[in-house]
This record gives sequence, C-alpha cells and structure tokens, in this order.
Amino acid sequence: MTSAQLKSVVVAPTAFKGTLGPIEAARAMSEGVRAVWPAAEVRVRPLSDGGNGLLEVCRALEGGGLEEHEVSGPLGAPVRARLLRQGSRAVIESAEACGLHRVPPERRDPLRATTRGVGALISAAVSGGADELIVGLGGSATVDGGTGMARALGWRFLDGSDRPLPEGGGSLVDLARIEPPGRRLGVRVVALCDVGNPLSGRLGAARVYGPQKGAGPEAVATLDAGLTRLAGLIEEELDLSVGDLPGAGAAGGLGAGARAFLDAELASGAVWMMERAGVGRLLETADLLVTGEGHFDVQSGMGKLPGRMLEAAAAAGVPSLLVCGRVDGPLPTGTVAFDGGGRVLSADDLSELTAAACRGIAGEDRLQT
Repeated sequence: MTSAQLKSVVVAPTAFKGTLGPIEAARAMSEGVRAVWPAAEVRVRPLSDGGNGLLEVCRALEGGGLEEHEVSGPLGAPVRARLLRQGSRAVIESAEACGLHRVPPERRDPLRATTRGVGALISAAVSGGADELIVGLGGSATVDGGTGMARALGWRFLDGSDRPLPEGGGSLVDLARIEPPGRRLGVRVVALCDVGNPLSGRLGAARVYGPQKGAGPEAVATLDAGLTRLAGLIEEELDLSVGDLPGAGAAGGLGAGARAFLDAELASGAVWMMERAGVGRLLETADLLVTGEGHFDVQSGMGKLPGRMLEAAAAAGVPSLLVCGRVDGPLPTGTVAFDGGGRVLSADDLSELTAAACRGIAGEDRLQT
C-alpha cells in the first residue's frame, strides 16, 4: 500500500515522561496525522504499560473515580497520590507514590528510596472495599524489591540481630529474616510489569535501571547484591522462587515484591493494556500505526508498550510510524522512526513533529509493507 491509498490510522502512544501524559500525547499526535491526511479515519487509543499515565488511561477506557491520599514519597516526605476506584476494583499506579518524577535529579538516592507509599495506597484501596487490585509497575525511583510496600502492610525485614533494616534497597545486603504480618492482604492482585527483566544479575533491576535512578557503579553493585539476597530469603522462608521470574525486576524489583508479599499475578502491562483497548481488532483494519514515547531505546524492546505495539503491527502486516523525542537503537521491520533530536516536546511540538513525519513518509511512499 502507498500513502495515497491510506484510509485508516491507529494513533496509540504512551506517556512522554515529564511532559505529556498518554491522553495529551495521543491528542497531539492525532492532530498531526489529520493535518496531513484529513480524509483518513483516525482511531485514537492512549495507552500505558503500568507506568506513568495508567490511571488516566484506565479511567478513559472504563470510567471510575479518582481518590487522593497522603502517603510516603520515595524519600520519605509525604506526597499526595491518587488511585482509581472502579466499583470493587481499584487501580494503583506505583509511580504516583514512588515515581522518579517525585525526586529532582540532584536528590535521587536509590539506596534509600522506598516503595512504602505504594503499600499505603494498597491499604487505602482495600479499606475502601476493593477486592481486586490492578497495580501498575513502572517509572519508579526505587530499587528496594518492594520491601517498602510490604512494610506498610505489616511485613518486617530484619538483620542478624533481629533489628529492622533501614528503608531502601541499600540495606538488603544485611537481610537475615523476613517476618510476615499476622494477616495477609487477601484480595486478588494483578501487577502490570512495564518490563520483563529478572530481579537481579546482568539484566536485573539494579544493573539495567539503577543508573537512571541515580546509582553509580558501587551503588549498583550494592543494590544488585541486596536484591539477590532478598530473592534467596524469599525462596528459603516463603518457599517461592522470584529471582528469574519475568517482570520481577520491574519498578526496581517491585514485581518480585508484589509476587512474594501480595501473592500477585505478574502480567505484561503492555499486553494487558493492548487487550483492554482492543488494539488487535483495530490493527486488523488499519493501514498505519502511529505510536511513540519520550525516548525509544533498547529498554523499549524489553516489554515496554511502544515496542510491543510495533511488534503487534508487524505481526498484523501493518506499517508503523514511531514518533519520539529521541530514538536510539534498532527498530522492527516495517517501522519508520522520526524524532525531535532529543528535545523535550510540548503538545504543539509533538503535533508538528508528527505532521512532519507523516509528510515525510507520504512524500517518499514509505508505507510499503
């Protein structure tokens, strides 16, 4: 198919972190598409794989009411964080409590950062009557293996002298014993993982994502050793193997923590969201997919939503246009990429960049499948 024959376009981006949420990004990109192909049917699906924007996307798809609660932020100071209540189900976006956006770059400290606020949101959701929780993992400032979340729900993490460990992933190397609460949570939990990484090791939470959270080489080694220690104690004391579980490394090991301390089912956030949004049906009749995020790189291919979208489009025989602030790394076959040269994009910038990208592929007939 050539661009002149294009009739149906699916616009399905995720958040451009730090600037645009999924809905705002989708609106801007769809305006850019319509500026070039005004006669085309443009079907818009803002998406989230469990990280930034999960609440707004779930609310747009299925409704519900937002609640705000004061919880511990990643470095302990209180923050106002939201959850989405949909009847007896609650949706929690972990980044609301412990997100990287909560900490200025100069103050990032993954050795101390905690997921305690996520546990407080879970407690508030259950106290309000939820019997099913969807917990989105992604965009965190933490590498504590979900121990902060668990502390807020009554779990204790003790050293060799039976003293509680300090908050954060940096203390986990001294973990000697895990003490469960008297009463477990007792609700169904689905944890949406934005990546498929294991808990520790070469592809684990600390080594792959620690540096972007402020960890230097020494801190990365300490965090990785702590997560390995945590996995060993979980297996020894809870009879549960989480170290190599796909998604265990999501949100600094919160995936492993959710599995161990909440008895959660770990799911690919991208796949869960794409099914909810009916992406497969949309691609069946689409001539082009337009997707994007702030920075597309090798991590995007580790289970993040834009990577999954490009894979789905390729499997359906639909060409793809990837529009991002910055693009690094290999692209799937059938994908054409345009970026903003690393600029932070406003909504107007993104609309203009998308229009320029569409004009570029239209002028060069680069929609051949």
